[in-house]
Amino acid sequence: MNRILLVGAEPQLRQALDLTLRARHYEVRTAPDPARALTQAATWDPDLVVLDLDLPDPETVAGVHGWSRRPIIVLARHTEPHEEVAVLDAGADDYITKPFGIDEFLARVRAVIRRTPDSTRPHIIDVGDLRVDLTRKTVTGTEGKMVHLTPIEWAILEPLLRSPRTLIERKQLLTAVWGPGHATDTHYLRIYLASLRHKLEPNPSRPRHLITEPGMGYRFEP
Repeated sequence: MNRILLVGAEPQLRQALDLTLRARHYEVRTAPDPARALTQAATWDPDLVVLDLDLPDPETVAGVHGWSRRPIIVLARHTEPHEEVAVLDAGADDYITKPFGIDEFLARVRAVIRRTPDSTRPHIIDVGDLRVDLTRKTVTGTEGKMVHLTPIEWAILEPLLRSPRTLIERKQLLTAVWGPGHATDTHYLRIYLASLRHKLEPNPSRPRHLITEPGMGYRFEP
């Protein structure tokens, strides 16, 4: 089942596409704007991002392209051809002019997913001498020794590993793992990051891979 993240400014269109895609057996999540889509993209890793814009905006597309390595389809109203070209040059994989027919939309979705190789989604990532399998949810050390991680540790670790060298803000991680009501409970992250470092880092007191960016968040350094 392919995962599709719908990001858009028009709630009615977003809801209609959500229902349509679910009826075709896609797994769907939604976000009202690119800023709130970042958490979804980092923790859920969609196969496709559908970005609904009022007008073609290359800067927004470039921003989404910067934090998501997945293909992007842009929905926007008709403008001059050079503006559509600018959106494609900014990182969009396809451009659909609004209004559009649902059959055309579904065909474009199928085409973009079909030509995106599965290998673009990393499954096995090395963290120092450890090998992390994100599909099987296993961590293997030297001589095949297994390292046990709790579900919450996995929920924190996976978005970091899927976006190497990318800052994941504390609020985004907290919201994704514990919900919006815990967006300011930064001590949760300190406790679990300390546990992850003890399990994954050669020297937990001087981490090489799970890096804290003071006052901002965390990133994974391969």
